[in-house]
Amino acid sequence: MNPVAVYNELTERCTNFLRVDELCRLAAQKDPKVPGESALAEEAARPLNAKKGLERAQGAFVAEVLADPAAGTHLCHAMLLPLPESRERASEFERTGRLDLGGASVERMGKAAVVTMQNPRFLNAEDETTLRPLETAIDVALLDTKSEVCVLRGGKVEHPRYAGRRLFGAGINLTHLYQGKIRYLWYLLRDLGLVNKLYRGLALPNASPEVDSREKMWIGAIEGFAIGGHCQVVLTLDYVLAAERAYMTLPARKEGIIPGAANLRLDRFVGARTARQAVLAELRIECDSPQGRLVCDEIVSDMDSGLARTVERLAGAGIVSAAGNRRAFRISEEPLDSFRRYMSVYAREQAHCHLSPALIANLERNWNAATRRV
Repeated sequence: MNPVAVYNELTERCTNFLRVDELCRLAAQKDPKVPGESALAEEAARPLNAKKGLERAQGAFVAEVLADPAAGTHLCHAMLLPLPESRERASEFERTGRLDLGGASVERMGKAAVVTMQNPRFLNAEDETTLRPLETAIDVALLDTKSEVCVLRGGKVEHPRYAGRRLFGAGINLTHLYQGKIRYLWYLLRDLGLVNKLYRGLALPNASPEVDSREKMWIGAIEGFAIGGHCQVVLTLDYVLAAERAYMTLPARKEGIIPGAANLRLDRFVGARTARQAVLAELRIECDSPQGRLVCDEIVSDMDSGLARTVERLAGAGIVSAAGNRRAFRISEEPLDSFRRYMSVYAREQAHCHLSPALIANLERNWNAATRRV
């Protein structure tokens, strides 16, 4: 059955919203090529080098949906809506001013809602344990009526080399990836969901995300490093502070995957040639360098005071003005239709990368993944 026809049937011709994981679950009941829940459960128990490749069919299905202008735009819209639990958690946050969600926390500090990424054992790396908590924290920060801007930073980590220090983050958890603990749909949930919410805000059910949305300015705090997925996140933020000696990398070639939407966004900051060097040749970008300063707005010696000063300055513009200016920038730099078309290619290609023998070989060669333990 044609994927777009399946999508139209499941969403009643784009009148109901389905997130991409629920879409694939229901599509398996309509299209025999899409793997069902029992088959995926068996696949999930296998390490990456033993998987049968069932998830490639999910990638092909979602890619076809995203390639269709109407269905693809509707799916992007669905992924920008708050998670079902987020409004309840936002009400709790309104009362308490702090939520610890495990893989992320959110705390109100003056005029800012501060989202902290938390995976201390793995240098704040992203994995299945952080995905839903971080998206929920982003939803809550955007829904909060008592803050005017948002801050994104990393929490303190446990690794002996960095113990007690804050790090922005080390990208995807390569150990979990090699062990088969990260499903293919993780990439789509992340980039269509939490990362795109940082860039576009929260959608409203009855309005195009390009016309209306709930959003605030996001201030980023790069401490230590922003590697891989965390560098991708930096490209969605409105104002970026970096600590002295902090750096950014996109080691996707070494890992064997596509670095989210960095291929779409990085060249807007540093130019096409440097973007290719970063993605294809592992260029390390020092934040306090000519290239780094095209991404980072300030280099600071004291991040806490730098954030306090920046929050006070940027909050004065007002939420309505900030949202309007963000939409005006996006309509020229990355219309939703451009993002939709990119994600169609990404959905298909990342499925092949995620299940490629080359990825396994890269992880064993560059990460010593076979010898690492959870």
